[in-house]
Amino acid sequence: MGEHVLGHAVSKDMIHWEELPVALHPDRTGTMFSGSAVIDYDNTSGFGKPGKPAMVALYTADNPDREVQCVAYSLDKGRTWTKYARNPVIDSKEKWNSKDTRDPRVFWYAPSKHWVMVLNERDGHSIYTSANLKEWAYQSHVTGFWECPDLFELPVDGNPNIKKWVMYGASNTYMIGSFDGKTFVPEHGKYYFSAGSIYAAQTFSNIPEADGRRIQIGWGRINQQGMPFNNMMLLPTELTLRTTKDGPRLYSYPVKEVTKLLEPATKWTNLSAGEASRRLQDYNTADKLYIKATIRLSHATDAGLSLHGQRLLSYDMNFNMLNGMFYSPQDPTSMSLTAEIWLDRSSVEVFIDGGAFSHSAERKADSRNADGFRFWGITSRSHHWK
Repeated sequence: MGEHVLGHAVSKDMIHWEELPVALHPDRTGTMFSGSAVIDYDNTSGFGKPGKPAMVALYTADNPDREVQCVAYSLDKGRTWTKYARNPVIDSKEKWNSKDTRDPRVFWYAPSKHWVMVLNERDGHSIYTSANLKEWAYQSHVTGFWECPDLFELPVDGNPNIKKWVMYGASNTYMIGSFDGKTFVPEHGKYYFSAGSIYAAQTFSNIPEADGRRIQIGWGRINQQGMPFNNMMLLPTELTLRTTKDGPRLYSYPVKEVTKLLEPATKWTNLSAGEASRRLQDYNTADKLYIKATIRLSHATDAGLSLHGQRLLSYDMNFNMLNGMFYSPQDPTSMSLTAEIWLDRSSVEVFIDGGAFSHSAERKADSRNADGFRFWGITSRSHHWK
């Protein structure tokens, strides 16, 4: 396996990206693994200069013996980086008797005026705190997660007076609870809201208050045939906490900026499965397509949409299975659901009922299968855009 470096890309709308040169290369501490970056507006680290707050990255360096946490900073918006001379800043192998200690996620905790790092260590996520991004103190640990942590606060139903903290892991499971700057206390067990190819998703911190969104981008572990790179980044989505029949739950829905990619094509209503399938045949060979459909089951307990034999959407109402994962609509006796399907050249992303559940996968449509688009077991109301 080759050495890992930290890449760098920038965007003004999260849809169109400009790739920049590699940010960090391997050094004596090891090869570059993932982490996170913050803007040190108050120059707590001392890395900044007047009028130039430092962008500070916390990242994992991996070597055959151990994984350690390091710091680097930039004074030109991430174009060039300087590594901290006293790296590493955390070496916790002795504490945990494990090499697995990686993926620092750092943010500013305003109530206590300190930095917080969530770090995956052995069997879960540890919390560290710091006043200067260089000296870190261990505070607490939550078991039950693996890799790429995230921790953030969200209002419930948009109400600023009712907020919950969400702790997140690479496999897209999460806990809801409280956080006092040092310790996360879960209120319930773990839940999931997104499945399939997505892994190690991360959110942006410190989005301007006037915007207020919590935006996440996930890694899609999807093969890219004939491309000089592995895998891809999925659509950016806004995360919200909403009251459900089971309590507050995470929703994930594509950011409004994705509408820049759409051109209206056509709209149909009140179609049978067969008629909806016939109408969609004109789009069988489209390499990019957006479909929004409300599907209503008739007598069938199994329904969905396929393309050239690949099931893009598969809902088994009898076992409450949606694309291979358990899904229970807010109305437990509901005979319908809303699906938004984003087809790209190599991927498919599906968002159900406004983001209550989402699924991503490699697009494996086989053009030798003559079926093209095919609905089964449903009545459909559909909108389609190229």
